[in-house]
Amino acid sequence: MFALVDCNNFYASCERVFQPNLRNKPIVVLSNNDGCVIARSNEAKALGIPMGAPAFKYQKIFDDNNIHVFSSNYALYGDLSSRVMNILATFTPDIEVYSIDEAFLKLDGFDLFNLEEYGHQINYRVTKSTGISISIGMAPTKALSKVANKIAKKYAERTKSVYVIDTEEKRIKALKWTKIGDVWGIGSRHAKRLIYRNVNTAYDFTQLPDDWVRKNMSVVGLRLKRELEGIPQLGLDEVKRKKAIATTRTFDKNYGDLANIKERVSTFAVTCAEKLRRQKSCTNLIMVFIHTNGHRKDLPQYSRHIMIKTDYPTNSSIDIVRFAVKGLKAIYKKGYQYKKAGVIVMGITPESEKQLNMFTSENPKHQALMKVMDKLNHVIGQKKLKLACQDMDRTWKMNQEKLSPRYTTRLDEIITVKI
Repeated sequence: MFALVDCNNFYASCERVFQPNLRNKPIVVLSNNDGCVIARSNEAKALGIPMGAPAFKYQKIFDDNNIHVFSSNYALYGDLSSRVMNILATFTPDIEVYSIDEAFLKLDGFDLFNLEEYGHQINYRVTKSTGISISIGMAPTKALSKVANKIAKKYAERTKSVYVIDTEEKRIKALKWTKIGDVWGIGSRHAKRLIYRNVNTAYDFTQLPDDWVRKNMSVVGLRLKRELEGIPQLGLDEVKRKKAIATTRTFDKNYGDLANIKERVSTFAVTCAEKLRRQKSCTNLIMVFIHTNGHRKDLPQYSRHIMIKTDYPTNSSIDIVRFAVKGLKAIYKKGYQYKKAGVIVMGITPESEKQLNMFTSENPKHQALMKVMDKLNHVIGQKKLKLACQDMDRTWKMNQEKLSPRYTTRLDEIITVKI
């Protein structure tokens, strides 16, 4: 059996943990630079606030309905997520952290357990220890546990936020209840095609011939169909594999000169390299992009990206910056005001499985140097030690006018001394 544990309205719930006066009140959380809505409490959803709503367009609605607006507090959300996942790991050794607010638990050897009661124990421990409410769906496969989780969340009062699909009758009933567009792994393009074929529910999907599913949705679609039929196809960690690491930013203002953009792209490349080293991976392919401000119709528009194949697998900041700058110079054009740029590393392979090149290779001194830089930055503070191509005095800071205190990681933000 698999259990999918999902934190309810996670970002909003994190804000409520330390501000209980916000319970039952509408909350929205905004994206980077306070751009658009990325999370809503149930109360905000009931008021018709859509996901992705531009904050500046909905400001009057926020004010008129007394909606509490917060900037994304990633330090707080990440720390509370870690606490939730650590508690879940005490209930089974087999856990896959699927996202910041979701985790799959594999419940092998629990045949003699009352799984519904076990789910209530998990729910109680997490809520009691962190203040974060969760929903739990249990089923023989990962795809079915997703369906069970939706039922547990939709009918929380009846299920007490725990639902188990443990019989064929429950499986069929759950699939007939689930719309095809809500099935995990079926995107909007496939959903439209299936609805056109009169496949409106997950149950209808399981009635399709295997040959048709394989031909039109590949082996991935066939595996999903079998998962919904109750035949396990996916183990832990098989779905979520990081295929790319991206660092992209909107600039604080428009830049037209190459020097400023080069410094920003170099910094983004360094960040990607640091993330690669943290997960002990290397990149073989780097994408660099730049584009102007699409909202400024009075300015000429330009947007380009380029793919750079590295000469060898690397996670060296020096090498990745060199390749990224080479790409930037190839796509940069004078006469435009650029608003955003980014670096994406792809073709990621494990550090231990590097494919060596007979004619060229990474400078052997780089690994030792990167290890020292990472260690020093960890001890004395992030971004204190930089490459020469980076601006030592410049740090990228998001516009976070509505940021709540980082209650669990910054003591100086929660203690106020009045004299």
